[in-house]
Amino acid sequence: MPTLTLKRKLAILSDAAKYDASCASSGAPKRDSRGGKGVGSSGPGMGICHAYAPDGRCISLLKLLLTNFCVYDCAYCVNRVSSNVPRARFTVEEVVDLTLGFYRRNYIEGLFLSSGIIRNADYTMEQMVQVARSLREVHDFRGYIHLKVIPEASPALVNQAALYADRVSINIELPKDESLAALAPEKDVVVIKKAMGAVRLGVEAGQEKGRKARPPPFAPAGQSTQMIVGADTATDGAILKRSEGLYGAYRLKRVYYSAFSPIPDSSSRLPLERPPLIREHRLYQADWLMRVYGFDRAEIIGETEDLDLAIDPKLAWALRCRGDFPMDVNTADREQLLRVPGLGVRAVDRLLDVRRFKRLTLADVKRLSRGIETLKPFLVAADWSPGQLLDRADLRARLEPRQLDLF
Repeated sequence: MPTLTLKRKLAILSDAAKYDASCASSGAPKRDSRGGKGVGSSGPGMGICHAYAPDGRCISLLKLLLTNFCVYDCAYCVNRVSSNVPRARFTVEEVVDLTLGFYRRNYIEGLFLSSGIIRNADYTMEQMVQVARSLREVHDFRGYIHLKVIPEASPALVNQAALYADRVSINIELPKDESLAALAPEKDVVVIKKAMGAVRLGVEAGQEKGRKARPPPFAPAGQSTQMIVGADTATDGAILKRSEGLYGAYRLKRVYYSAFSPIPDSSSRLPLERPPLIREHRLYQADWLMRVYGFDRAEIIGETEDLDLAIDPKLAWALRCRGDFPMDVNTADREQLLRVPGLGVRAVDRLLDVRRFKRLTLADVKRLSRGIETLKPFLVAADWSPGQLLDRADLRARLEPRQLDLF
């Protein structure tokens, strides 16, 4: 096999990492190297892979696979052992040098590292831990590190990964257990969940109050996971039910949804076409309603149903539950206002702040929110009542976004 240049390895292994969606940096502690100590910062910046914190900070990450060689044969994965793709492998030292070099050039502020399985799970996980250990202990790197944990690895290695990384992620892979068994026979959902549970216990132990001696930080930004959408027959309701269970059982920070992308020489068990990207987008919107807006999954969608692709899930819910509206913007509480289509968290908080000093008019709402037409049927203001607008049979048609005709 010809020796690959570092540039060629970077091209292969950064491209191979694009299928990992769970690389956000929310919840990372802020660190910097002011005063001449350490290398790096987890503050805002620009770079290669942009991840966003809850406060809007942009964290740029070097997103790589340690290798795209893999002994597993997951049918949906382009890097499976039977796949005919160019292969490459970084050494531990090469990943460390790339991370530090890209940081010093102001390209990145952190590292997202995943890998195919080489030799076995423990060997691969040990290599990834060595990267994080070298960055933290040898080079005093203070930037953000996200490690993709291999669930089959030993608990001791998973524990080490969480001690060096800001966040770890363990992919659940597919929404249905039977799909995982059929399409990824080397993977076991019980093993995956056991690893998630161990990380949860470690995170909670590190956050326990009242302890005299605090343990070292353990995945301070928590853990996340990823599900492939459209590789099996799971409905959107089933996907969100799985997410609801994962949030409750393992206190995940995020579930990421990745639309299945057909790959060369794929199995006949897989679909020939990828699902529409708007489906992935609607799942993220519904997930946001569960995590941030206080909706239960069952309010959004039934287990056997699919999300409406034409309108966002909150508007779809409001149209089904018109009896809960209109909301009086001057008296409704925060939880009620968050259910109004067109009002986001920031807009609601602004409205609540302003109404302490004055009664809100429709013009105030328009000024403090992004748009007023979606809001008007669902709100009462000091100078506005929707009247019969909320009961119109054509309300959905009036509110449904229209695509521009390009031809």
